[in-house]
Amino acid sequence: MEFVDNKSQGNFGLGIAIAYFTTNGYTVSIPLNDTQDYDLIVEKDNILETVQVKTTSCKTKYGHYQVALKSCGGTKGTTYKTVIDTKIDLLFIVSTDLSIYIIPRKKIKNKTTLNLCDSYEKYKKRSILWKY
Repeated sequence: MEFVDNKSQGNFGLGIAIAYFTTNGYTVSIPLNDTQDYDLIVEKDNILETVQVKTTSCKTKYGHYQVALKSCGGTKGTTYKTVIDTKIDLLFIVSTDLSIYIIPRKKIKNKTTLNLCDSYEKYKKRSILWKY
């Protein structure tokens, strides 16, 4: 799967996250703006959790997907925050092969990138497309 730009890749990830949580019985809320660290709020069994959505098409030389954990911006592309510096509850990652990972932020120790290798396999979820 290829994307025209980063915005379309981000929209893809957000759409997959909404579909995943909705089909798994969560109520999904979308913030009115994008100034907060989270992309979604999900609720199930009276528990609210904030979710940051990341997408990746990048693979390491060993064939594992790699996701960037930092947010950059401005004219110089300066890093202004990383996932571990936020107060989100969950990191939702979807790769271009539709693999889905939901990782509690407290389990993430890396600052810049995360390789979706065997140590993260326990956070891998069934894709919404595999359910039907």
